[in-house]
Amino acid sequence: MPPNLPLLLTMGDAAGIGPECIVRAFVEGAAANSVVIGDVGVLRRAAALRPGLPVPIARIEVPADVAQVPPGCLPVIEPADLPAALADLPWGRIDARCGAAAAQCIAAAVDLVQHGQGAAIVTAPLHKEALAAAGVDFPGHTEMLQALAARAVAGGTLPPVRMMLANEELRVVLVTIHLALRRAIEAVTFDAVLQTLRIAHDSAARWGQPCPRIGVAGLNPHAGEGGLFGDEELRIIGPAVQAARAEGIDASGPHAPDTVFMRARAVVGHPGEFDLVVAMTHDHGLIPVKYLGVEHGVNVTLGLPFVRTSPDHGTAFDIAGHGRADASSLKAALGMARALVQGRATPSRGGT
Repeated sequence: MPPNLPLLLTMGDAAGIGPECIVRAFVEGAAANSVVIGDVGVLRRAAALRPGLPVPIARIEVPADVAQVPPGCLPVIEPADLPAALADLPWGRIDARCGAAAAQCIAAAVDLVQHGQGAAIVTAPLHKEALAAAGVDFPGHTEMLQALAARAVAGGTLPPVRMMLANEELRVVLVTIHLALRRAIEAVTFDAVLQTLRIAHDSAARWGQPCPRIGVAGLNPHAGEGGLFGDEELRIIGPAVQAARAEGIDASGPHAPDTVFMRARAVVGHPGEFDLVVAMTHDHGLIPVKYLGVEHGVNVTLGLPFVRTSPDHGTAFDIAGHGRADASSLKAALGMARALVQGRATPSRGGT
């Protein structure tokens, strides 16, 4: 990869806090050598929320043009055929045009990064209902990025991907993500758990941690208590852990899901027993990370052929347009993306 390629930062939902967070991150120096993929008018509207700190928006055609952008200007690439007048739509409301625009920006960013014009993708929050209203057949970023990445693969095979959420104290990789809980439990299979362990192990090696200690959370209370509260640990999760260990992966468990996150948490004077925790379902794994503070959390998609990170929050429609959005999580996502591209950091400890 050529040195000094810019990060590609997608706009997210135009009616949410993503554009404002982008402007704030830029003003606060966290978005250096980054290019926004989005609507120029939307970014100008977000910049106007900070009247004391004017931020000129510079429209460019390709990422390499960032080198010619005057200091203090936020560079934006506007994909062709975005819905018209996005900046005139009301803040904080679900709108199909915002969903369509968010999807177009993601597709444009993936195309650029796959053609070697960007170092990584950092995605501002989108709204899943707006995506659905636009007819986008993906429930979120992870599934959309997976499908877009497959287009560059012979035969269009979907790369196996997993979501990791990380902050300074804890990082969690999920076996299942955006599924109804009943369906998610059905999706916890031997192959799915083993594949998750392989992806987590291989991803850690790429960011400079060749043999991470992986703690595997059970699905049932007390990890099933020997089959008393469910047998998924005996039939599925435990055998997958053993198969991973046979491949040289330092995995252990299944551990009781109500304590494994405390055991893995890294704080001053206590590094934690595990470098990663693998959790079976979305809320099982993400509640502990989010409880520690969404302002520093980062979402990382593991398994893609490029680096992708995202802040650990949504569109926050309730405060959109009020000038009160906190860009801390987006700044952490930008820092982590740079670190992962350079292969110089473990993504949990500060995200930078």
